[in-house]
Amino acid sequence: MNTPALAARLRRIKPSPSTTAADRASELRRQGKSIVSLVVGEPDFDTPIHIRNAAAEAMNKGATRYTLMAGTVQLREAIVAKLERENDLRYGMDEIIATSGAKSAIYNALAISIESGDEVIIPAPYWVSYPDMVLACDGAPITVACPEASGFKLTPPQLEAAITARTRWLLINSPSNPTGASYTLAEYKALAEVLDRHPHVAVMTDDIYEHIRYDGQRTPHLLHAAPQLRSRTLVINGVSKTYAMTGFRIGYIAGPRPYIQALDTMLSQSTGTCCAVSQAAAAAALNGDQSFVSQSVEIYKRRRDQTVRALNKIPGISCASPEGAFYLYVNCAGLIGRTTPQGANLTNDTDVVLYLLESEGVAVVAGAAYGLSPYFRLSIATSIETLDEGCKRIARAVAALD
Repeated sequence: MNTPALAARLRRIKPSPSTTAADRASELRRQGKSIVSLVVGEPDFDTPIHIRNAAAEAMNKGATRYTLMAGTVQLREAIVAKLERENDLRYGMDEIIATSGAKSAIYNALAISIESGDEVIIPAPYWVSYPDMVLACDGAPITVACPEASGFKLTPPQLEAAITARTRWLLINSPSNPTGASYTLAEYKALAEVLDRHPHVAVMTDDIYEHIRYDGQRTPHLLHAAPQLRSRTLVINGVSKTYAMTGFRIGYIAGPRPYIQALDTMLSQSTGTCCAVSQAAAAAALNGDQSFVSQSVEIYKRRRDQTVRALNKIPGISCASPEGAFYLYVNCAGLIGRTTPQGANLTNDTDVVLYLLESEGVAVVAGAAYGLSPYFRLSIATSIETLDEGCKRIARAVAALD
């Protein structure tokens, strides 16, 4: 039997490395192996009760049907209020659209705006999906290596050098997955000076980790530093990470009306409206008691501090303390070139990750997946007991190397 032909664009992309790593860890568990998985970027807390109650109430009241394409009035009002209250950004209702997760927001924003060969500048390390989403939309991801020495952040000279006549977007994620790097207002102003010279370049800000920040300060926004960029900036966010609502799948975009109208058209012919019940829950999250946010960040901070200390005691690896998000990006340069007890040579961070999994059952993700090696990423969105056990196993695995 002949199978249907697949589109050429599918051959340009690969499955998400973090999802693949998580699936592999689950498979090994099913085989009876003891696995400490530090892969998944998903809060391990229950969704706050008032948000769950709002979802149940919506169902009981019959809010289980299609909504307006851009999202319910209730949710968009909550987003407008949130952006003004927390970010000092002012948008009208017609400049907001809800999406089925922030991932969908980014993909569809690319789908409506780039043609074949258009370039998207992506600072590396980057979230694993950015380049593949650009490729899936027939664009060209232009990755710019941002080393640890510069705080894993894009510099103005790097941005200037990366811009060409085909550049369509700059995509910025702050705090960042995988490094937790956060841009300051001064750093944004410096980047904005470059963008002012290139009016054909638009900006997407992926703000999904804005509240998971460890210095007690609000995360600065590019549009504070450069309000003149508002007409060519899309602000992308969601409720998944801040409120432990990954399964609710609600993201949103704020931006100029022409973009929002185009997104409305695209979504109407693709995913359709977001889940009505999830929208009610998201509105409750944005409007309601915010104590969960500060409490969860304090727990993440304790996990960060304890795990960074443990990792930095292991010879051959080092870990900078992230400013935000819930990941550690661990430098494993000191392990490259060493030999496993089985006689295999560790030539790159992928080898290191496979060795940790096979020798001690610790699942992490290779830095190659994020565009900057030799590192591996681990998630601290899990219990301190799991993190402690993971660090002990990593230490044993490293100690066994020649």
